Amino acid sequence: MIQLGDTLLSEDILEKEFVCNLSKCKGACCVEGDAGAPLEDDEAKILERIFGDLKPYLRKEGIQSIKENGTWIVGDDGEKETPLVAGKECAYVVFDEQGITKCGIEQAWADGKVDFRKPVSCHLYPIRIKQYSTFSAVNYHKWPICSDACTLGKELQVPVYKFVKDALIRKYGSEWYLELETIANSWQNP
Repeated sequence: MIQLGDTLLSEDILEKEFVCNLSKCKGACCVEGDAGAPLEDDEAKILERIFGDLKPYLRKEGIQSIKENGTWIVGDDGEKETPLVAGKECAYVVFDEQGITKCGIEQAWADGKVDFRKPVSCHLYPIRIKQYSTFSAVNYHKWPICSDACTLGKELQVPVYKFVKDALIRKYGSEWYLELETIANSWQNP
């Protein structure tokens, strides 16, 4: 583990390589699994506030799930998360012509309709963060459905921390990320 401020980072973030390969996986991470996307407290409030602006970007099944369950739910682990459609995909998911999942929230953000890009947990993937009382554990989440992303990352030589650079800056700030780059450079060139 590597300590950076009040975060403990898994070495895998520096060592493993990853680049989403949507043409292969079709965005399975938004469909597979047994829970919605983890949400921070402020993100749950944001989804309540912007839902009306998101509706034109969502599928009728997603809107129905949100009407029935709310813009966010409390999952089995007691944490806030996005609701699902029939226990499968995130209620905020849309599918393009090739059947690839897209985030309706992010599409509305790209069009300037909302000021929220998407849950930071989605933006950070394949990194998962576990908050403890005095620190955050920042870990690489290895999931078999992302094997094509690992292959592409290795091919392009993109470490996980570089793949999620914008998300890490969003979560921890640019100074934190610059320190991470310094650590990574000394890690790779001891």
